[in-house]
Amino acid sequence: MMGERRVDQAKLFYEFSLERHVPENHLLRAIDLFVDLEGVRAHLAPFYSPIGRPSIDPELMIRMLLVGYCLGIRSERRLCEEVHLNLAYRWFCRLGLDGDVPDHSTFSKNRHGRFRDSDLLRELFESVVRRCMAEGLVGGEGFAVDASIIRADASRHRTAVEGAVGLPPEAASRAVQEYLAALDEEAFGAATPVTPKYLSLSDPASRWTAAQAGPASFAYCTNYLIDLEHAVIVDVEPSTAVRQGELAACRTMIERTDERLGLHPERLTADTAYGSAEMLEWLVHDQEIAPHIRVFDKSKREDGTFSREDFTYDPATDLYRCPGGHELKRYRRAFSSPRTGPPADDTHRYRASKSDCDACALKSQCCPKAPARKVTRSIHEAAREVAREIAKTDAYWTSMRQRKKVEMLFAHLKRILKLDRLRLRGPCGARDEFLLAATAQNLRKLAKLIPVPTPLAPA
Repeated sequence: MMGERRVDQAKLFYEFSLERHVPENHLLRAIDLFVDLEGVRAHLAPFYSPIGRPSIDPELMIRMLLVGYCLGIRSERRLCEEVHLNLAYRWFCRLGLDGDVPDHSTFSKNRHGRFRDSDLLRELFESVVRRCMAEGLVGGEGFAVDASIIRADASRHRTAVEGAVGLPPEAASRAVQEYLAALDEEAFGAATPVTPKYLSLSDPASRWTAAQAGPASFAYCTNYLIDLEHAVIVDVEPSTAVRQGELAACRTMIERTDERLGLHPERLTADTAYGSAEMLEWLVHDQEIAPHIRVFDKSKREDGTFSREDFTYDPATDLYRCPGGHELKRYRRAFSSPRTGPPADDTHRYRASKSDCDACALKSQCCPKAPARKVTRSIHEAAREVAREIAKTDAYWTSMRQRKKVEMLFAHLKRILKLDRLRLRGPCGARDEFLLAATAQNLRKLAKLIPVPTPLAPA
């Protein structure tokens, strides 16, 4: 017999509990165990007026932002709608059934003011990293670093071409002001002297790049420094989408992690982009970190003639010896006034004698088109040799296999959290989004690896 549900007049009173309607295995239940926002109000207190109308609770805004970034809700308008309708989101945000959801414009107002002035999002991220450390998820011995390109919120068709004089007055937006302020930063304007081919009028700090799949576009780089134990992100930093910006961001993250979290790795693994002579020198001699990094070296010859590795260097006499047994002496230009210090390009040049090369039976294999052979040597060659020796060990290949963990985090960031294009503009907007996304990834890591306590059954 077919049943029929009768809809009577709506009840005047209901017995309803949000706690009973949020499943025990819901992701937000597990994340809620590791979200500690007790210090948010104290941290923001100096940035609020002591008089006037009470503001929206900053803890509510942070919880709503965490919902959005943990679950891939990119639009703040849509986030407000989802929190209004979803019981689990209301439970996580402590809104109850009748709590009012703030307007989406509240987030912009606080982001451009109190949150950035107080560096709240950085404090939130580091508090989650400290929780990961307390739970034993951070080993602190081996780190990996890498960067990934994230498209900027900038049109490919609204640009200023190379050589244009200034920007039009109507382009003086907040993003333009941030661009001008970041011109001297090592990870942005000072990263490279090369003039960009195009300049975005809506987000000038973004970089025109064709490094990613598809047509060229404006983009930023998000840089991750992760602990290899459980792939916990220990620091994140935005940079312009060039290699020099990535290296500057790497140095910033390692120094900041040591200063603020007390973490200093014994080894660092990265791809060849981080294997420049200057970077290896900084790691080996300044930071005393073992570089599990392939050396960035273009001295290998492909025409069958001897490469630089075929020449033997003697540090005692500061000479190179060729395969034929002849010496290559360091070239010193005769200046009218003696000069001290390293060369301008940080490279020493060694030359063989023309008479030795003319009489050598191996000249056709060494310098068939030159009167004498020349070999260059970086002033940071000692650090490069350290990296080459490490590359011969089993530990190096173990680190290379572990390096894929940071690539998996970038894939998770773009495919699961849907952050393949920025929503905010300017270096500060990129920093805000990258910090919140990294915080969300660490919280999801905690929720996955740390078991949720099972409530005791009633006796």
